[in-house]
Amino acid sequence: MEESGGFKMLIGEFHHTIDEKGRLIIPSKFRTDLGSEFIVTRGLDRCLFVYSKEEWEKIVNKLSSLPFTKKDARDFLRFFLSGATVCEFDKQGRINITSPLVGYAGLTKDCVIIGVNERLEIWDEAAFNNFLTTNEENFSELAENLFEFGDFNA
Repeated sequence: MEESGGFKMLIGEFHHTIDEKGRLIIPSKFRTDLGSEFIVTRGLDRCLFVYSKEEWEKIVNKLSSLPFTKKDARDFLRFFLSGATVCEFDKQGRINITSPLVGYAGLTKDCVIIGVNERLEIWDEAAFNNFLTTNEENFSELAENLFEFGDFNA
Protein backbone atom coordinates (compact mmCIF):
# COMPACT_ATOMS: atom_id res chain seq x y z
CA MET A 1 0.00 0.00 0.00
CA GLU A 2 1.19 3.46 -0.75
CA GLU A 3 1.28 5.80 2.24
CA SER A 4 -0.40 9.15 1.78
CA GLY A 5 -0.43 11.31 4.88
CA GLY A 6 -0.78 8.29 7.18
CA PHE A 7 -3.51 6.80 4.98
CA LYS A 8 -2.65 3.56 3.18
CA MET A 9 -4.01 2.86 -0.27
CA LEU A 10 -3.75 0.08 -2.82
CA ILE A 11 -3.12 1.33 -6.35
CA GLY A 12 -2.09 -0.07 -9.71
CA GLU A 13 -3.25 -2.44 -12.46
CA PHE A 14 -1.83 -5.91 -13.07
CA HIS A 15 -2.67 -8.68 -15.54
CA HIS A 16 -2.41 -12.37 -14.62
CA THR A 17 -4.08 -15.61 -15.62
CA ILE A 18 -6.25 -17.82 -13.45
CA ASP A 19 -5.68 -21.55 -13.84
CA GLU A 20 -8.26 -24.34 -14.08
CA LYS A 21 -8.06 -24.89 -10.30
CA GLY A 22 -9.00 -21.26 -9.56
CA ARG A 23 -5.49 -20.19 -8.58
CA LEU A 24 -4.44 -16.62 -9.34
CA ILE A 25 -1.13 -14.88 -8.64
CA ILE A 26 -1.50 -11.70 -6.63
CA PRO A 27 1.28 -9.21 -7.42
CA SER A 28 4.01 -9.14 -4.78
CA LYS A 29 3.37 -5.39 -4.39
CA PHE A 30 0.05 -6.25 -2.71
CA ARG A 31 0.94 -9.39 -0.74
CA THR A 32 2.60 -7.67 2.20
CA ASP A 33 -0.22 -5.14 2.46
CA LEU A 34 -2.91 -7.82 2.54
CA GLY A 35 -1.19 -9.84 5.26
CA SER A 36 -1.07 -13.60 5.70
CA GLU A 37 -4.87 -13.92 5.73
CA PHE A 38 -7.33 -11.73 3.89
CA ILE A 39 -10.90 -11.78 2.63
CA VAL A 40 -12.22 -12.30 -0.92
CA THR A 41 -15.91 -11.69 -1.56
CA ARG A 42 -18.43 -10.73 -4.23
CA GLY A 43 -17.98 -7.14 -5.23
CA LEU A 44 -20.15 -4.74 -7.11
CA ASP A 45 -20.15 -4.65 -10.93
CA ARG A 46 -19.45 -8.42 -11.25
CA CYS A 47 -15.90 -8.30 -9.89
CA LEU A 48 -14.39 -9.63 -6.68
CA PHE A 49 -13.34 -7.45 -3.75
CA VAL A 50 -10.24 -8.35 -1.73
CA TYR A 51 -9.70 -6.82 1.72
CA SER A 52 -7.01 -7.09 4.36
CA LYS A 53 -8.43 -8.39 7.65
CA GLU A 54 -8.08 -4.89 9.11
CA GLU A 55 -10.15 -3.31 6.33
CA TRP A 56 -12.66 -6.19 6.43
CA GLU A 57 -13.27 -5.57 10.14
CA LYS A 58 -14.01 -1.89 9.41
CA ILE A 59 -16.55 -2.88 6.75
CA VAL A 60 -18.23 -5.51 8.92
CA ASN A 61 -18.52 -2.96 11.73
CA LYS A 62 -20.26 -0.54 9.35
CA LEU A 63 -22.51 -3.27 8.01
CA SER A 64 -23.53 -4.34 11.50
CA SER A 65 -25.22 -0.95 11.94
CA LEU A 66 -27.61 -1.62 9.04
CA PRO A 67 -31.19 -2.21 10.21
CA PHE A 68 -31.99 -5.90 9.79
CA THR A 69 -35.67 -4.94 9.54
CA LYS A 70 -35.02 -3.39 6.10
CA LYS A 71 -35.20 -5.84 3.19
CA ASP A 72 -32.46 -4.02 1.23
CA ALA A 73 -30.10 -4.34 4.20
CA ARG A 74 -30.81 -8.07 4.60
CA ASP A 75 -30.42 -8.69 0.86
CA PHE A 76 -27.13 -6.78 0.68
CA LEU A 77 -25.71 -8.55 3.73
CA ARG A 78 -26.64 -11.96 2.31
CA PHE A 79 -25.10 -11.14 -1.06
CA PHE A 80 -21.92 -9.57 0.27
CA LEU A 81 -21.15 -11.74 3.28
CA SER A 82 -22.23 -15.18 2.05
CA GLY A 83 -19.59 -15.16 -0.65
CA ALA A 84 -16.80 -14.05 1.67
CA THR A 85 -13.95 -16.44 2.20
CA VAL A 86 -10.67 -16.23 4.10
CA CYS A 87 -7.68 -16.75 1.81
CA GLU A 88 -3.95 -17.25 2.20
CA PHE A 89 -1.09 -17.15 -0.29
CA ASP A 90 0.61 -20.34 -1.38
CA LYS A 91 4.39 -20.52 -1.87
CA GLN A 92 4.06 -19.09 -5.40
CA GLY A 93 2.04 -16.07 -4.23
CA ARG A 94 -1.24 -17.46 -5.55
CA ILE A 95 -4.67 -17.48 -3.98
CA ASN A 96 -7.30 -20.14 -4.55
CA ILE A 97 -10.59 -18.52 -5.51
CA THR A 98 -13.68 -20.61 -4.79
CA SER A 99 -15.72 -21.76 -7.79
CA PRO A 100 -18.82 -19.73 -6.77
CA LEU A 101 -16.69 -16.55 -6.75
CA VAL A 102 -15.02 -17.49 -10.06
CA GLY A 103 -18.49 -17.99 -11.55
CA TYR A 104 -19.89 -14.76 -10.10
CA ALA A 105 -17.09 -12.64 -11.58
CA GLY A 106 -17.02 -14.61 -14.84
CA LEU A 107 -13.29 -15.26 -14.47
CA THR A 108 -12.12 -17.33 -17.41
CA LYS A 109 -8.39 -17.10 -18.08
CA ASP A 110 -7.10 -13.55 -18.32
CA CYS A 111 -7.73 -11.44 -15.23
CA VAL A 112 -7.02 -7.88 -14.16
CA ILE A 113 -6.15 -7.08 -10.55
CA ILE A 114 -6.51 -3.43 -9.62
CA GLY A 115 -5.83 -1.49 -6.46
CA VAL A 116 -8.82 0.67 -5.54
CA ASN A 117 -7.78 2.52 -2.39
CA GLU A 118 -8.56 0.18 0.54
CA ARG A 119 -9.27 -2.94 -1.53
CA LEU A 120 -8.22 -4.92 -4.57
CA GLU A 121 -10.65 -5.79 -7.31
CA ILE A 122 -10.29 -8.90 -9.47
CA TRP A 123 -11.94 -8.66 -12.89
CA ASP A 124 -12.23 -10.87 -15.91
CA GLU A 125 -10.07 -9.01 -18.46
CA ALA A 126 -12.84 -8.72 -21.07
CA ALA A 127 -15.28 -7.35 -18.46
CA PHE A 128 -12.70 -4.83 -17.23
CA ASN A 129 -11.93 -3.68 -20.76
CA ASN A 130 -15.66 -3.29 -21.37
CA PHE A 131 -15.96 -1.24 -18.17
CA LEU A 132 -13.12 1.04 -19.30
CA THR A 133 -14.52 1.47 -22.80
CA THR A 134 -18.01 2.17 -21.50
CA ASN A 135 -16.86 4.73 -18.94
CA GLU A 136 -13.82 6.45 -20.43
CA GLU A 137 -15.87 9.10 -22.20
CA ASN A 138 -17.83 9.75 -18.99
CA PHE A 139 -14.76 10.14 -16.77
CA SER A 140 -14.92 13.95 -16.76
CA GLU A 141 -18.66 13.88 -16.18
CA LEU A 142 -18.24 11.46 -13.28
CA ALA A 143 -15.71 13.79 -11.67
CA GLU A 144 -17.99 16.77 -12.21
CA ASN A 145 -20.91 14.96 -10.57
CA LEU A 146 -18.85 13.80 -7.59
CA PHE A 147 -16.79 16.88 -6.78
CA GLU A 148 -17.63 20.52 -6.33
CA PHE A 149 -15.46 23.06 -8.10
CA GLY A 150 -12.24 23.42 -6.14
CA ASP A 151 -12.70 20.24 -4.09
CA PHE A 152 -10.69 18.10 -6.47
CA ASN A 153 -7.64 19.49 -8.18
CA ALA A 154 -5.62 16.87 -9.96
